[in-house]
Amino acid sequence: MDTTTLSTKGQIVLPKTLRETRRWPPGTEFRVEETPEGVLLRPLKPVAKSTLSEVAGCLRWTGKPKRVAQMRGAIARKIKSRYDSGRY
Repeated sequence: MDTTTLSTKGQIVLPKTLRETRRWPPGTEFRVEETPEGVLLRPLKPVAKSTLSEVAGCLRWTGKPKRVAQMRGAIARKIKSRYDSGRY
C-alpha cells in the first residue's frame, strides 16, 4: 500500500502506480465526496471535444421563426421576472 502526504497548499499527490493503473493523465478532474469512511475521489468523465459545425442545428426548432425583436422581448421579460422574484 502506498502512502502520500497533504502539502501546505492542501494538495495530495496520488502514487504513480495508482495513476498508471487507472490511466489518469495529468489534468484529470475529480469529484470529491465525503463519506463515513473518509474521502472518495471519483474521476469526472470528460466531455468529448466537438466543433461548432458538428453541433450547429442539433436542437432543431420546428415552430415559426422568431424575429430578433421577439427574442429580445422574451429575454427582457425573463430577466424582469427573475429580478422581481428576488433571484438576482
